[in-house]
Amino acid sequence: MKILIIEDSSALRRSLAVGFNNLGFSTDEAENGNEGLTLALDNDYDIIILDLMLPGIDGMTILNKLRQTGIETRIIILSAKTQSQDRIDGLMQGADDYVTKPFSFDELHARVVAISRRCQAVSITNTIEIDGFLLDLNKRTLFYGNNDLELTPNEFKIIDYLFTHRGQILTASMISDNITNNFDYISKNTIEVHISSMRKKAKNIEAVLPIKNKRGFGYYVES
Repeated sequence: MKILIIEDSSALRRSLAVGFNNLGFSTDEAENGNEGLTLALDNDYDIIILDLMLPGIDGMTILNKLRQTGIETRIIILSAKTQSQDRIDGLMQGADDYVTKPFSFDELHARVVAISRRCQAVSITNTIEIDGFLLDLNKRTLFYGNNDLELTPNEFKIIDYLFTHRGQILTASMISDNITNNFDYISKNTIEVHISSMRKKAKNIEAVLPIKNKRGFGYYVES
């Protein structure tokens, strides 16, 4: 299990990382909001531990941005804000748990395990197979045989959108809206870069990605 720890206190951040590493977890760390948001957008994590009061971008803004862009990673808020309304606001904005400071590491670990257990309990097999490629929507992974293509979050969103709308031509604008949840705009050139990257990853394992381009219209996967 991989955890992202976004916390500006170096002592607390390091102690959490060491504690989780000793228990067999993999961790990444961010000391400010800008770094934390970048890591959360560019990588796949099982859980994000998020402080609210951060230098740069604050934790609540990070939470909103991640949910608005469709990232469903489980998020545990850490905060010195102990009022009931603060906890309500965090949970209503999309956090999965809210832990007030000070707290014990054992309690935080127990909450991480509990969230992981709930996720496994509700998980169902949800896959799409096209031309030898297997898209696992639960694991957010694209396989070809036993090979994991190791897609970035945006690459996965593109292939997910195209596979689930097999046979339909999707314009660059439609793909952009799906990636950003209408929160931002991604250019056609950027989308082409993502698709080109996926094609190269497929070629490296001697496979051909089934995404086609109808010039002047958009992209599609044959039905």
